[in-house]
Amino acid sequence: MSNERKRREALVYHSKPQPGKIKVIPTKKYRSQTDLALAYSPGVAHPCLEIDKNPDDVYKYTSKSNLVAVISNGTAVLGLGDIGPLASKPVMEGKGLLFKIFADIDVFDIEIDTKNINEFVETVKNIAPTFGGINLEDIKAPEAFEIERRLVNELDIPVMHDDQHGTAIISGAALINALELANKKIDDVKMVICGAGAAAISCAKMYTALGIKKKNILMFDSRGLINVKRSNLSQEKKLFSSKNTEIETLEDAVRDSDIFIGLSRANMMTKEMLISMNKNPIVFAMANPDPEISYKVAVKTRDDIIMATGRSDHPNQVNNVLGFPFIFRGALDVRASKINEEMKMAAVYALAKLAKEPVPEYVNIVYKEKKLSFGKDYIIPKPFDPRLISTIPVEVAKAAINSGVAKISIENWEKYVRDLNARKGSDNKIIRLIRAKAKLEPKKIIYTEADRLDVLKAAQIVCEEGIGIPILMGRIDRIKKLMKEIDFKHKLKIIDLSLEKSNKKIERFAKIFFKERKNKGLTLSQATKLMRARDYFAAMMVKTGKADALISGYSRSYPEVVKPILKVIGKAKGVRKIAATNLMLTSKGPIFLSDTSININPDYNDLAYITIMTSNTAKMFGYNPVIALLSYSNFGSSNHPMANKVERALTFLRRSSPEMIVDGPIQSDFALNKMMLKNKFDESKLGTQKVNVLIFPNLDAANITYKIIKEIDGAKSIGPIMMGMDKAVHVLQLKASVEEIVNMSAIAVIDAQSRIQ
Repeated sequence: MSNERKRREALVYHSKPQPGKIKVIPTKKYRSQTDLALAYSPGVAHPCLEIDKNPDDVYKYTSKSNLVAVISNGTAVLGLGDIGPLASKPVMEGKGLLFKIFADIDVFDIEIDTKNINEFVETVKNIAPTFGGINLEDIKAPEAFEIERRLVNELDIPVMHDDQHGTAIISGAALINALELANKKIDDVKMVICGAGAAAISCAKMYTALGIKKKNILMFDSRGLINVKRSNLSQEKKLFSSKNTEIETLEDAVRDSDIFIGLSRANMMTKEMLISMNKNPIVFAMANPDPEISYKVAVKTRDDIIMATGRSDHPNQVNNVLGFPFIFRGALDVRASKINEEMKMAAVYALAKLAKEPVPEYVNIVYKEKKLSFGKDYIIPKPFDPRLISTIPVEVAKAAINSGVAKISIENWEKYVRDLNARKGSDNKIIRLIRAKAKLEPKKIIYTEADRLDVLKAAQIVCEEGIGIPILMGRIDRIKKLMKEIDFKHKLKIIDLSLEKSNKKIERFAKIFFKERKNKGLTLSQATKLMRARDYFAAMMVKTGKADALISGYSRSYPEVVKPILKVIGKAKGVRKIAATNLMLTSKGPIFLSDTSININPDYNDLAYITIMTSNTAKMFGYNPVIALLSYSNFGSSNHPMANKVERALTFLRRSSPEMIVDGPIQSDFALNKMMLKNKFDESKLGTQKVNVLIFPNLDAANITYKIIKEIDGAKSIGPIMMGMDKAVHVLQLKASVEEIVNMSAIAVIDAQSRIQ
């Protein structure tokens, strides 16, 4: 991808469909005049008076308990330097997004237009009553040290400068495990730190707290070794001023050292310097985007190296997102007055311990690993590890309570863990999982409408992300023109059925099709005519193994597209009828809805087979299906044929698939509300589990429901996912978005993968 295209995509991402990355959403009803009267005047007066009597009630009646301010003056933004508060806002919004998706913490970003320490501190102090915590961001050293110190001392809510402590906490956890693997004692090792900014100073403080001796640390800034001969050192640098006055260069310092910590810039460490280090060297080259020594160069130079970087494309990424969302989560949940050293240290040891535990398969798939396990290439957890939310906050909260800075205690830790797990974002997790699983073994996907801009854009993403290998079908002149417009430079196979060179393939496919269907009255001439149609030809490509999967339906009705695919591909062996399911990523979690697109009024047998196919599809995505057979009645309360067929389907399933967790007929509210179900029908198999599959009695109900959920709930829909076909073919909803097409492409790849096992 060209730099110019990356630039365009980044600008579009931040500006469309709505400028920025975060917004405020109401948490209370506001539909009626009564609602508004409670939300504002006169009802709002009552919580105001309660807070006036007891200030702590602000946490009870307002969003303060889950609201963090991300505050910057823009003096040290990423690698961009001092670009000012206004230009820093996209970064602060991005930090807010990370807080939300990883720990369900709401954020207001605050950009302050001053470089004066006193003005900055007073501004933050004046707005602090609004927030439950303060995350300082991208403030240059040495001012950052003084600002944080004063705010920690003068406010009674958690304050943390993530640029300082985030890297220290994450790298501290990595260091504990690296030393264990290297078989080195922490109080014996010699450490060289290249860099002396806010992050480097905080890292050095953390390492000494872990047991590294100050006398064994040599720290370098842009002027060389920080030692007692240097004058005009800041107070922070003086803490790590070495008595060694003989060493002058970084090269000399690194010789016979055990640990190299890089928090400076690219290419500060040479191969020769690495070679000069002791046995089993530990190198944390954390400069971004390019480390102090290239990862490839480093591991090629020393096979005994244990290395970490700041990059996601190398093992052991030191990523602050492993820390700050979860540290603040724990601090907020016990209303800590500060984030103290005990809480930071708790996070360090929790991260170090988590890296030694068995890794969920989801993480292996997302990171395209066969099996991650504790070792040189895995010394810290991965950012998308779902266990982080239920591990780090717990230890931080316990440390806050034990150290006396927590204002409330947690009595039921098991419940707290359940509450934390409930905060996991499910939609993005599932999409990442689907795409990552597809990338493990990309397949050839033929797109029948690649001369449509959105379809081609989706194919481009599929190609560039390694999800699949697109085969483009359509008018070649239009495809090439569109490819140029969107900077799609990959060389891919393009099929234009209007060109003369396609005639031989058309004739060959026609003969195959004629041979299969001549006993149904099809002539060779008719077969040839049909093969000139995109869907017939593309389906034959898949049938004959020239492609692994098919995506169609962007511009035409569902029945129109399904009919030719069914004729060419047909049903899988043993399948009674094909069906379709939609995976809905709702605010309350993922749920499969069937049949959303094909069977208008299935009988009880069809309904049972649809249930079995949906169950298998859910398992393909890694879910344990808990299935509700929906009706307007509950468990035999009606004798109407519509309810009876659902009962008969259940009887069939209990006989044929006794291991399946399924019940019905049941009304949708009872199926989705465990408390309602338990109170009224406590014998139901669904009462103790969360339903994640809904089987509808007819197409009307299923199709209407999924589209309502999509529009009203804002839920993402993945599908319709075709079930029961002999090959991996999938039909889009009319005018599907680029994202929907990409997701369906990943589904198609996974489907194709499953068929060759």
